[in-house]
Amino acid sequence: MGPDRTDAISDGPLASSSPPVAGHRDQGPHVAFSVPKGQSLETPPPGRSLWSLQWSSRAGFLRGHEQRSASWHVLRHRGFLGFFAGSLVSNLGTWLQNTAQMLLAYQLTHSPFAVGMVTSAQFAGFLLIGPWAATLAERAGSKRVLVASQLVSAGIAALLAVLQFSGSLTESSLVLCALCIGFAFTFALPVQTAMVPSLVPEADTKAAMAMNSVSYNAGRTLAPVLCVAVVANMGAGWAFALNSMSFLVFAVTIIVLRPHGAQPPIRRARDWLGPRIDMWRPRIVLLLAMVAAVTVADDPILVLGPPLAHHVLAVASVWPAYFLSALGLGTVLGAFMRTKPSTARRAAVSLLGLAISVIVFTAGISAWFSLLAALAAGVAGLLTGAATQSLLLKTAGPARATQVMALWAMAWAGSKPLASLADGWLATHVGVFRTGIVLAAPAIIIALLELLRWPGVRILLKSPGY
Repeated sequence: MGPDRTDAISDGPLASSSPPVAGHRDQGPHVAFSVPKGQSLETPPPGRSLWSLQWSSRAGFLRGHEQRSASWHVLRHRGFLGFFAGSLVSNLGTWLQNTAQMLLAYQLTHSPFAVGMVTSAQFAGFLLIGPWAATLAERAGSKRVLVASQLVSAGIAALLAVLQFSGSLTESSLVLCALCIGFAFTFALPVQTAMVPSLVPEADTKAAMAMNSVSYNAGRTLAPVLCVAVVANMGAGWAFALNSMSFLVFAVTIIVLRPHGAQPPIRRARDWLGPRIDMWRPRIVLLLAMVAAVTVADDPILVLGPPLAHHVLAVASVWPAYFLSALGLGTVLGAFMRTKPSTARRAAVSLLGLAISVIVFTAGISAWFSLLAALAAGVAGLLTGAATQSLLLKTAGPARATQVMALWAMAWAGSKPLASLADGWLATHVGVFRTGIVLAAPAIIIALLELLRWPGVRILLKSPGY
């Protein structure tokens, strides 16, 4: 693919089009140009053939729909702004609890595997019921299921707070409650993600997806440091209590929200079996592999933070929280970067950068080196995630937005339990650095598969949205 330019063109008949994205009408081309005097729309300008102009447009020299822009501008849409604010509060509470769980699990057992067990339980629902969760949510009513999942999660977080305040919280109760919240999250995530495009115009879909990731990772930026303050001054039970309140805030947000333009899903007799076979196209499969690789690659920053700080770097016990904050901050910074239109190759470049950052993080050169590596991993992860989500929605089409987001959720969250268990087990047996290399390897392989793109792979991956 050639380089991307958005230069203004005034000497030829150009128009651009883009496949419709999840639940929105095509708004037509957005390239403005004028025709020089004496020329018609059918006549190419002197010195440049019509064929060359068409080739330039196809090759990516001219973009009318998706120009370079930072993602934060999408907050000007009132509906999305309300959704973003509610989601930010909820994610802040979630990461407050996640950090408290990680610290408590390590304090109770001094085992990286225990930290991996708690993290794995929180995402195990995607492996067990992920293929059916989105379909069941559609049949029961997506909005109703999303609100119910928040209320159930609020109750479980409140139970954890009570157990901690009473002094009866154990490793087993941490794992069990994380598992229950994970099941609720399994139903909520694909519905919540598929709702995002219905809150903004079509041209802002990629920016909205990026900002949706920011709401998740801004919590990961702020909550770990906040958690240290809360635990030190108020006790770990308040981390769970505040998370319970945050779930209630997001439930109210969803109740008052009014999405627009959503297209009813295509239902068939056997949709209860999960995502249809025709969704598993080669292009979608590779994009989903990139999504899973992001989860696997950045998992060491969460699970290996305590052993890295304690055994390798020999720094204070608060540094794992700093690592998580740096990862989240990198994601926020990534959303403020001016980006080019989404392509699989650009997603692969970001994925490769993520893998390298994680290897540097686990190398344990110094605490500050690991901190900067976590920051870089956050930027690369955001760029990869936003691009793959946008491409998945374009490839699947608006009628299958929830189904493809169910597949995305399976790839993103379903790979988390396996990655966390592998992290904990490998770190115990082969060390932190070698574990980081193993967890980064899938991202490197998948990125090179897309970047090198051998002839046979190129033919296999030809499909809409490439």
